[in-house]
Amino acid sequence: MVGERSPSPASDDHNAPLLPVHEPVEGAQSSASFTIKSIVTLKNLYVILGPLLSLFICLFVKLDAPPTSQKMLGVIAWVFAWWVTQAVPLPVTSMCPLFLFPLFGIASADSVAHSYMDDVIALVLGSFILALAVERYDVHRRLAMNVTLLFCGDPVNPALLLLGLCATTFFVSMWLLNVPTAVIMMSVATGIVQRLPPVQEQSEAVNKFCRAVILTVVYATPIGGISTLTGTGVNLIIVGMWKSFFPEAKPISFNTWFFFGFPVAILILISYWCIICFLYVPKGLGQALSPYLDKAHLKRDLEALGPMAFAEKMVLSMFGLLIILWMTRRITDDIPGWGALFHDLVGDGSVSVMVAVLLFIIPNMKQEGQKLISWNECKNLPWNLILLLGAGFAIADGVQSSGLANVLSRILDFLQDTPYLAIIPAVSLICSIITEFITSNVATATFLIPLLYHIAITMHVHPLILIIPGGIATEFAYWLPTSTPSNVVGFSTGHIEIKDMVKVGVPLKVVGIIVLSILMPSLGELTIIFILANKCFEKSIWKDF
Repeated sequence: MVGERSPSPASDDHNAPLLPVHEPVEGAQSSASFTIKSIVTLKNLYVILGPLLSLFICLFVKLDAPPTSQKMLGVIAWVFAWWVTQAVPLPVTSMCPLFLFPLFGIASADSVAHSYMDDVIALVLGSFILALAVERYDVHRRLAMNVTLLFCGDPVNPALLLLGLCATTFFVSMWLLNVPTAVIMMSVATGIVQRLPPVQEQSEAVNKFCRAVILTVVYATPIGGISTLTGTGVNLIIVGMWKSFFPEAKPISFNTWFFFGFPVAILILISYWCIICFLYVPKGLGQALSPYLDKAHLKRDLEALGPMAFAEKMVLSMFGLLIILWMTRRITDDIPGWGALFHDLVGDGSVSVMVAVLLFIIPNMKQEGQKLISWNECKNLPWNLILLLGAGFAIADGVQSSGLANVLSRILDFLQDTPYLAIIPAVSLICSIITEFITSNVATATFLIPLLYHIAITMHVHPLILIIPGGIATEFAYWLPTSTPSNVVGFSTGHIEIKDMVKVGVPLKVVGIIVLSILMPSLGELTIIFILANKCFEKSIWKDF
């Protein structure tokens, strides 16, 4: 038959191989060589580094504390080694405490799992669902174009635009907590970035500007929170602990805090703006941005969006409702807010999720049966961020429960011998470094403020001289994406890297410490805080506290 092969004479030889010998041998050698090269890589060495560091600490590092504290230190070394080197994806590393804590005997599986869904994470979850609705109806584009149009200048002035974004984020953060501020303003920042070419088509100057826009929201958020009592939970903890330590003393009022906190925050914000312009606004950037951020183009694009539809108005209404509920849940001790009606059982996360649920109920009036948002769109939620936050909270809880917190407190004992003029810089520096490794600034402040109080008593200085700069310094979490939730929000956009945060965060932390060191003893003389502090030098007055 045509096409039928005649048997080869060699086929009669039973010892003949079924396939040619020389070809597979070359392929096998290549495959073996490829396998060895693929195993011995720098990334795989980083994978091994985490367990090796943990093993070394558990075997050779001895702490004058319970054995669980040593194991906790080993777990921290493992997790942070993987986070910093990115040996495995960040969200995968973030799941490691779920099995490391039980295996090392630090905490039960249930208690660790609870850290991955608390009120703060519920707040982030609800906020991001609202952010998805904002993006679905291009509300963020409308807000971004209005902010850009107001501050971009004519011709385009990148430094002025960054200053406008700084000021807007700063103002919002004065009245909202850092996480919702970061989520809300990041939508505005990404709206600006989306007007520029895709990353692969960007010039180096435009790429730097994209990074600067995201970094501006990341850093202006915690800076703005310093200025008011309600700007961040750390400020409320300082005031609450002061009242707890000295119930007979005059409480720190909103105005008293503002008189000191606002100038501190303004100076740090101006310093940040100078740093970001120096590092990320090269010459000629305005000309490179003009095709995308020109005022005439912005006005035309804003008009092209047309009037606001019902869906946009409802999303903005939900956004406004969320802000009002956040701000009025608990106002002051004298004005408890609406949360008192529910015996203070409702948290910010509860409100955030409630508003998010409303988005699934209210119709969008565009198509019959459609709501403002659907669950299919929630597949885009940043679950990696939620896992990252959960890991940070789990580590914070583990540091407390394992006894490692007591080890850290003994390390701070040397502050008792620090000269008075150096005490504020020393406290600020130490607190600002510790906060980099605990995701929750509130958890860091809760842990450090009682220690600073006891150190102040030993030194015979007024506790506020240490508590206020130490507490504010816990908000200087500027180096790592895992240091605070607002950092994670910016990092999750994909526009910035750890090296960007270190490049900006190091000088910004130094500036923050200098500002606290100068203003605490100087501007404090004009405030009630420092009037109270003057009593500390009269030993007979201590009984009044």
